Amino acid sequence: MIQAPQSLSECSAVQLRELLVRLMGELDHAKAELRHQSALLQKLQFENALLKRMKFAAQSERFDPRQQSLLADEIEADLAAVASEIEQLQPAVHSPQPARQQPKRQPLPAHLPRREIRHEPQSTTCKCGCQMVRIGEDVAEKLDYVPGVFTVERHIRGKWACAQCETITQEPVAPHVIDKGVPTAGLLAQVLVAKYADHLPLYRQEAIFGRAGVAIARSSLAQWVGCCGVQLQPLADALKKEVLAHGVLHADETPVAMLKPGNGKTHRAYLWAYAPGALEDMRAVVYDFCESRAGEHVRAFLGDWSGSLVCDDYAGYKASFQQGVIEAGCLAHARRKFFELHASSKSQIAEYALTQFARIYEIEGQLKELQAEERVAIRQQHSRPVLDALHEWMALQRQKVAGNSATARALDYSLKRWAALTRFVDDGRLPVDNNWIENQIRPVAIGRNNWLFAGSLRAGQRAATVMSLIQSARLNGHDPYAYLKDVLSRLPTHPNSRIGELLPHRWKPALASDASV
Repeated sequence: MIQAPQSLSECSAVQLRELLVRLMGELDHAKAELRHQSALLQKLQFENALLKRMKFAAQSERFDPRQQSLLADEIEADLAAVASEIEQLQPAVHSPQPARQQPKRQPLPAHLPRREIRHEPQSTTCKCGCQMVRIGEDVAEKLDYVPGVFTVERHIRGKWACAQCETITQEPVAPHVIDKGVPTAGLLAQVLVAKYADHLPLYRQEAIFGRAGVAIARSSLAQWVGCCGVQLQPLADALKKEVLAHGVLHADETPVAMLKPGNGKTHRAYLWAYAPGALEDMRAVVYDFCESRAGEHVRAFLGDWSGSLVCDDYAGYKASFQQGVIEAGCLAHARRKFFELHASSKSQIAEYALTQFARIYEIEGQLKELQAEERVAIRQQHSRPVLDALHEWMALQRQKVAGNSATARALDYSLKRWAALTRFVDDGRLPVDNNWIENQIRPVAIGRNNWLFAGSLRAGQRAATVMSLIQSARLNGHDPYAYLKDVLSRLPTHPNSRIGELLPHRWKPALASDASV
């Protein structure tokens, strides 16, 4: 804040005008921020009301029973996510909300093993010097899960009283991702990993938990997923920022059906994947769920990023190439055209092209551990002559084949994109193909067989958030369950300024990090 002078009489007219202008500027900025927060709150409240109507309307929609169940799950998760975002905005806009009556929670099954965790004051001596007396305790039970085994954590917070001061001392309730919720971070991590890594819809998880003797309503599971998605979003945002700090990126996309609840039909949405270059040190992938395959989504994700984008020949990337992004082609896509040609017709042209591509890949196999400068030197010496000869040979062959033949199409794909396909020769940071990101898309393609479709745009974006963290954890050799359990345990008290410490490529388990402090 700007400090006003102690005596306005000491200020000249010019200083007073400057002070007034700055104060008015701060006021305008505060008003704009308040309007933004208010507009966002109104948007979320509208979405909340719409989701509630959808929740009850879904009971009468003519869906396949399995689809109706999945839709209800996503609506519950979206409702919980919106409620969590509204709660975060409330202090900023000072908009009071009527208190909601909390439903009575059923006790956790008595047959589950219990583990007591006691929370007592570090000292039982009162500030006045008297020894406090323990007069009781509060007990809160939380459902924990270690893969295959349910247990109950009994958090016992002793109450200590001083007879002279008539004061009561008690350890505060430890913060959790879901405030006053029954699940521990371990159970939340299990639900997220099962849904987004093992592709088990919530109705299947409900059945699995039921067979283990613990009845958890699918609506509760969905609410947990929605709340966790909101809490993990800052991590995904930080991961995206670090990915975009690299000068070489991979990009690919895959279709995902998204439900339109109004008519019970689905339309084709897309999950995009972005990752640092395969030859760079950072191992991470960020998914971006969008309603379509339009190139505007690529431009929105990349923002003002400029660098080399390794991708296929999809037209959606072209607009970015006109805004400073450098196109780097995928040699595997070019090779694939000739592989398909050879598989269908045993073409001698295709066989020769495949042999030349194999020579390039053989050279690349020896360069992975080298520095970029060394890689460029070897590529110039060994790969460049092979590629130049291959290009000349392709141009000659193209003159001999009919324009509408399969051979012509295979040759044209390479000839028209030759500059992009061979850009790796002059840049040691570039890989020869886009296979790295295609491997990160593959789990999504496998999962589609289980979850059929995304229930909403918000649900798809939530899936992208959690999957980005899970897949990045895998790429760094971490067990996704252990990673998410630890992160969800630490998030409630972790400073936002140090959020980068929890990213998968930097993460260390809490015990290891504590030992190093």
